[in-house]
Amino acid sequence: MNEFDQFVKLTLKLKNYIRYTDDFVVVHHDVQYLTNTRDAMQEFLHEKLKLELHPQKTRIRKYRQGIDFLGYVISPGAKVVRTKTKRRILRKISEKVTAYQFGEISGKQFLGTLNSYLGVLSHANTHELKESILHDVWQKLSSNPSPK
Repeated sequence: MNEFDQFVKLTLKLKNYIRYTDDFVVVHHDVQYLTNTRDAMQEFLHEKLKLELHPQKTRIRKYRQGIDFLGYVISPGAKVVRTKTKRRILRKISEKVTAYQFGEISGKQFLGTLNSYLGVLSHANTHELKESILHDVWQKLSSNPSPK
């Protein structure tokens, strides 16, 4: 994707461009500019790299609606975890609690997983969510603290 980055920076001269692996965001105040930029990017990706933009994941939105990027929704007042990401985290933590309770994973493995997810949440406005998760984990482990 280095070729794409160089095209975006040197040819399109975009200032507000962020990319991580295959996800990227362009921020600009002019909708027509963004439309033209998207079309140029799409053409470059198709012609030079034989890649396509995902039609359902390519959107031009107002900033106040939030930017959906890497599992977070970033808006002027907050950064929150995307609902789908939050549900997946809650499901995975619950599965790991059960796996620990049944002796399928060690306490060290469980804590590593829990800390990893708490790390993901630490990059957003999630204080209440983290407190809720820790409370739920504590409740589940208190009811059956030791592996079987």
